[in-house]
This record gives sequence, structure tokens and C-alpha cells, in this order.
Amino acid sequence: MKTLRYRSRDQEVYFLEELLQKMGYEIYVSTYFGVDTDKAVKDFQQKNDLVVDGIVGLKTWSKLLAQENQIFDSNSKLLSEQDLVDFAQCYDLELAAVKAVNEIESNGKGFLVGDKPRILFEGHIFWRQLESKGIDPKNYVSEESANVLYKKWTRKYYIGGIGEYDRMNKAAALDDHPDFKAAAQASASWGMFQIMGYHFKSLDYASVDAFVEKMFEHEREHLAAFGKFLEVNKLLKHLRSKNWAAFARGYNGPGYAANKYDIKLAKAYAKYS
Repeated sequence: MKTLRYRSRDQEVYFLEELLQKMGYEIYVSTYFGVDTDKAVKDFQQKNDLVVDGIVGLKTWSKLLAQENQIFDSNSKLLSEQDLVDFAQCYDLELAAVKAVNEIESNGKGFLVGDKPRILFEGHIFWRQLESKGIDPKNYVSEESANVLYKKWTRKYYIGGIGEYDRMNKAAALDDHPDFKAAAQASASWGMFQIMGYHFKSLDYASVDAFVEKMFEHEREHLAAFGKFLEVNKLLKHLRSKNWAAFARGYNGPGYAANKYDIKLAKAYAKYS
């Protein structure tokens, strides 16, 4: 495990924060080691007879992992080299290009600690999903629902980790009508590649429920959904031609350049090829 400290940015920070959140610490789960995580780590170190320095090195990792006995429940659901080889053959892609995309565009491990796929719930999408079903969201706006139902995008309600399931389930429970559960599931992004649930129809899933069931099965299903997404949105041609800018624009939107996704993809491809 990598040594992490205040202001570290890494997928392993997400894993660290998942563990801390599961242990009861109220922190935002992301890939950034912020003030809240620093405070939680120092508290954990204090309670476990460790040096209280906020640095998550070998000793702190050992104590964290020893206390979490369900960490590797989802190990049987992880992608293998053969899965990427099969994907490359299926879509007539160079394996190095597939590995580059898997490294840069995926969110790392597709499952949370335990066995649930990673999600991020979007309250503004939930608003639109309700409207698409003929339901007026304004009838359900309250102080209680403020963190799951809002008209414009904001990141201030993100919790990360398993907390996103709490938000999604809270949204689904705003009404007993089954449309609310479907709208809530459609308003979350799922798995390694964070495919929005509302894409289920264009990706040829029978229902959003069917899509979600697949996301629970294996990272292989996350990759399969990603492949369908690339096909439907005509992005495979850019992978075949190694047009990283066009691919990044199509997948990440016009803000891709600010995050240097095209440059990161090109570097990852060079590494794997």
C-alpha cells in the first residue's frame, strides 16, 4: 500500500476513506486526503497506540486492515488480464489502448469495501428523472430532502463511499410509488466507469433494475456496459485511431483539456505499448 498523508491524491485515498467511513468516521470519501481525513487518521492512530502523525504508512495500514475483516469480499469480482484481452478482441482494439483507457477513465476498483458497486448519486438528475415520469419534483422539496432533490448540480451534498447508497435510498423512499426507486437508480453513476443509470435503455438493458443487477455481479459487467457506451456514442473509432483528444472530448465532455485527459491517455498508451 502507498504511504498517504494530508493532501495526497490517489485511488488508495478513496480506499482509506472508505475504511474510515465504515469505522464510523464522518468524512467525505474521494481521492483527496483532506482535513477531515487527516483528523480521522490521527484519531485512529491515537486509539490504536500508534504515532499520531497523520501519515498512513505500513503500521497504520496494518492496523486498519486488521480491523476490517470484509475488505476483500469483492476480490472475486475484479477484472483480469483476460477480460481486457477479450474486450480488445471483441471491439477490434489494440490491447495497449484498452489498458490505457482502463487506467485513466476507470475509477479504479469498481466495488466498495464489501460487495456493492461504487456509485455517485446526483440529485439534479433525480429532479429530471421525476419530471420525465410526469412527477412534479417541487411537491417533494423540503428541508429533509434537500440533499437528494435539487434542480441544479452541486457537489456539496456528495458523501462518497457507502454514503451515496444512503442518499440514493433516501431519494427512492420519498414516495412509495415504484417510479421513485427507478428514478433514484437512474440518477446514480455506477461501477468502474461511472455509467449513469439512465443510459440503461440506450445500452440495451431491459430496465434500470436489470442494469443495476449487472453492476452488482462483476467488474466484467462494468467493462461490458462501458463497451456498449463507447459503441452507442461512436467513440470506438477514436480508440482505433488513437485520437486521444477526440476520445476524451466524447467521453469526458468539453472540459477534458483542463484535466489533461488526452495527455494522460497518450502517456498511458505509450507505457502499455
